[in-house]
Amino acid sequence: MTQQPGATPQFFLTAPSPCPYLEGQFERKVFTHLVGERAPELNDILTQGGFRRSQNIAYRPACESCRACVSVRVLAKEFVASRTMRRIAQKNADLVVTTGEPSPTAEQFSLFRAYLDDRHRRGGMSDMSALDFAMMMEDSHVTTRVTEYRLPDPDRPRGGELIAVALTDRMGDGWSMVYSFYNADLSGRSLGVHMILDHIGRAQAEGLPHVYLGYWVAGSRKMEYKVRFQPQEHLGPKGWARFPAPAVD
Repeated sequence: MTQQPGATPQFFLTAPSPCPYLEGQFERKVFTHLVGERAPELNDILTQGGFRRSQNIAYRPACESCRACVSVRVLAKEFVASRTMRRIAQKNADLVVTTGEPSPTAEQFSLFRAYLDDRHRRGGMSDMSALDFAMMMEDSHVTTRVTEYRLPDPDRPRGGELIAVALTDRMGDGWSMVYSFYNADLSGRSLGVHMILDHIGRAQAEGLPHVYLGYWVAGSRKMEYKVRFQPQEHLGPKGWARFPAPAVD
């Protein structure tokens, strides 16, 4: 299943597997392939409908007994960083940041493996090989960019040690954070938060309304950070709505 016949995408359903976020739950996903000339357009439509991209696949949860996964997007034009976020941005103001076409390197993979071993040792990506990593970075039929964040080095104008990487899709209405990883030993820099702030800043500079953060699961400690970026919208049965909901007089 590597190609879609005709102009209409075909959707498939995965078999149940253990949920990585909620113990005792099982997840299923509905997915389709993002290939051909219509891939960027289709990716925009599906992302706005709650799908995520992984390589040339767009997927979303289709669990039988659970609706805990909620799509989240930041309203970039209205976003104002909190005092804590401003401090994080200032701590990382010295980093050398470069953005370009996805091109996997041994340095990126080494950082990726260290990140998984520290933060996601039992996750679904824990056994990814260098080839799997290269596919994650390169296998895209949409507009995808990789951003590297490096420590300053007076002898290297393009920066020294690689400490964080963000893989993102440029969509018609914003940026979608596909995957990011970083040096977990540098906890004082809050690099995960900084990368999101950086992409919100890019969206603001480009006049784009949204930054998509993927799924949020209430009660999951891994996901708590996502609701700190306000204002934001969550996708529900009636479409995108502000979260938390505005108070009613």
